[in-house]
Amino acid sequence: MKIRTGRRTVEISRPGKVLFPTGPADAAGPAGEDRTDDAALTKADLAEYYRKAARRMLPHLRGRPLMLERCPDGTGGECFMQKGVPGHFPGWVHRAELAKEDGTVTHVVCDDTATLVYLAGQACITPHRWLSRADRPDCPDRLVVDLDPPGASPGDFTAVREAALLLRELLDELRLPSMVMTTGSRGLHVLVPLDRRAPFDDVRAFARDLADVLAARNPAGLTTEPRKAARKGRLYLDVQRNAYAQTAVAPYAVRARPGAPVATPLSWDEVGDPELTAGRWTLTTIGSRLGHDPWQDGGAAPRGRSLGPARRRLDALRARA
Repeated sequence: MKIRTGRRTVEISRPGKVLFPTGPADAAGPAGEDRTDDAALTKADLAEYYRKAARRMLPHLRGRPLMLERCPDGTGGECFMQKGVPGHFPGWVHRAELAKEDGTVTHVVCDDTATLVYLAGQACITPHRWLSRADRPDCPDRLVVDLDPPGASPGDFTAVREAALLLRELLDELRLPSMVMTTGSRGLHVLVPLDRRAPFDDVRAFARDLADVLAARNPAGLTTEPRKAARKGRLYLDVQRNAYAQTAVAPYAVRARPGAPVATPLSWDEVGDPELTAGRWTLTTIGSRLGHDPWQDGGAAPRGRSLGPARRRLDALRARA
């Protein structure tokens, strides 16, 4: 199978290889056809989805080192995370060599549709992106708070939706813009665009203090306690991803989970929907949303902000607490 994207033709080997043993029934397939059975999803389905989603995904991927979640035998087999670029990847796939604790590692950088389709052909189901770009790897342009349902199972998503809305209110108070997305896994990510001036240490310290203030305002439902046994049913405000070389799932990425759920950008109005879940949209049902991006359409996306003024406002709130 060959997929033409721009000036390149990407060959997908074993396109019929099943990656998801079953897909949701009665959903629209990646090419727009109706699916009336509980059909398996193949490597060809994944590659075609990423070809169509590239217009929405690439602004969130360009220039960023990636960690690849690969499932060569499908989601029913062994999946693994891969940081370094395999030796057989073609030369036209962009790379970035970055420092790690004991040396360097060369990451894939997805700057075009051909690369995204090629990764699908390599059974990379989910690209996870750095919060910084390769040209300034120590200074993120995203702050992220990960909100998962309390407890071991997803259960009631109400606590996640309410926590996201409370976090947005606090960020508004600090005059910071915010965006929200489903993770396609268990919860929501709330993101703040930054101007890439502050290093990770400062961003992580800010995120911790932000979470502390929010938890102090809502002690019955929210916590910053990392130990599960000490959370006592409260939702954990997870800011641990705000560090060098940590990653977060890319918007519109398919997750290596049953049903092929997709990490999906939301409008803040959608967070109020009681039917919302982390896996609300899947590879076979997200097609119509690719025509409208709540982060981009209807106006410019929020520009990256400096943490300086927000830090002063946050410190004032902490002093009054």
